[in-house]
Amino acid sequence: MTTVLGVLALLGSGVTAGVLFAVALSVLPALFAMPASTYVYAHQLLGRNWDPTMPVIVLGSTLADILWAVSGDGGVPAAAAAVLLLGVSAVSHLCNVPINRRVKAVTDPERLPADWTDPRPLWRRWHLLRCALAVVALALNSVAALHG
Repeated sequence: MTTVLGVLALLGSGVTAGVLFAVALSVLPALFAMPASTYVYAHQLLGRNWDPTMPVIVLGSTLADILWAVSGDGGVPAAAAAVLLLGVSAVSHLCNVPINRRVKAVTDPERLPADWTDPRPLWRRWHLLRCALAVVALALNSVAALHG
C-alpha cells in the first residue's frame, strides 16, 4: 500500500509541477502578448477545464503525501512535500482564484469596465510562487521515492 501512496504522490506532484511549469513557460507569455480583450476571452476559455481538475489533483497528491509520510516510507521529504502542496493550494485559492473570478465576471471582453485593471502581472507573480512550490514538492517526492 505504501508503494501505491508513493506512486500517487509522485505522479500527482509531477502533474501539478508540470502543468504549472507549462503555464509559466508558454501560456503566460502568450497571454501577455494579447490585447486585453483577447486576453480576457482566452483566460475565460483556459480555465474551464483546469478550474475543476487542478484542486482534485493538488489536494489528492497532498493527501497521498501525508499518508505516505505517516506510513514511514515517505518520511520527512513526503511530509515536506505535503506542506508545499498545501502552499500551492493556498496560493491558488487565496490569490489566483479571486483574480480568475474577476476575469470570468467580464461579460463582454470587447467592452471592459472603466475601472478594470489588467490582472496579468499580479496573477503571474502568484502563479510563479505556486509553480516554485510545486517543483520543490516534486523534487522532495523524488527524494522520498529514491530513499523509500
